Amino acid sequence: MILPKAPVEKLIREAGADRVSDSAAAELAEVLEKIGLEISHRAIKYAKHAGRKTVTAADIKLAR
Repeated sequence: MILPKAPVEKLIREAGADRVSDSAAAELAEVLEKIGLEISHRAIKYAKHAGRKTVTAADIKLAR
């Protein structure tokens, strides 16, 4: 798991949960990491297509 537990728990609490189990935070972290990697791969393709090595916020917005 790449994402720290505390910020993931905070996201769940901000959504309205009073309590968050460690397994719930770990599961959400896995889901978020998978989605983040998919978006990152697409963003990298956009940057390369534009002739850049640097991924920009615009690439991420297009990829999402």
